[in-house]
Amino acid sequence: MQYIIIGLGNFGSTLGMQLTAMGHEVIAVDASMEKVDAFKNEITHTICLDATELPALRTLPLADTDIVVIGIGEDFGASVMTTALFKQLSVKRIIARAISPIHQKVLEALGVDQIVRPEQESAERLAKKLELKGVIDSFGLSEDYNIVEALAPTRYVGKSIREANIRSDFNVNILTILRPNQSRKFWSNTSPSKTVIGVVSAETVIEAGDVLVLYGLIKDIERMLHSE
Repeated sequence: MQYIIIGLGNFGSTLGMQLTAMGHEVIAVDASMEKVDAFKNEITHTICLDATELPALRTLPLADTDIVVIGIGEDFGASVMTTALFKQLSVKRIIARAISPIHQKVLEALGVDQIVRPEQESAERLAKKLELKGVIDSFGLSEDYNIVEALAPTRYVGKSIREANIRSDFNVNILTILRPNQSRKFWSNTSPSKTVIGVVSAETVIEAGDVLVLYGLIKDIERMLHSE
């Protein structure tokens, strides 16, 4: 897919580098030549132009672009102006970053296809990680349902999935298990890598150091992790 990303701040530059690494074609735009130069070797294409100017935007390959991401956050006026211009140019899909409820309301009024609030989402994700004992990472699918990576509680070590009875006791599903790679050298100073063991069966045995990938209501996952 081809993306245009407007703004090379932390959000835009990180997104651009990740999409490039995934094999997508990315055109990253910023008014600062310093930022454009800084990421020219990390992102497919970087261009210096003022995205609040309609003639400048017309020079971009809009017809071939699948998604335009407006990553401008701090400059409210530039974000709104750029969004309005892209709507005028009838691009296929616009995703815009909002940094406040008011900013989000304005973007909604402009008819943006999708609005993201990465700072808020990261804070909420961190809060859930801090709240749950043993949680390594979590991914919110909705207000209530989460996919959570958590270190297997010691009471389940040595038991099969059937014996652990987690689904019946807590209505929580184990999607898969991340298992420490035992082949790493014991003197390595880096964190041990993990292998995804695939779809678990009733006979899969939980081992010490396993990370369980869990799916369910956040309150049920919390009960399962905190239960003794």
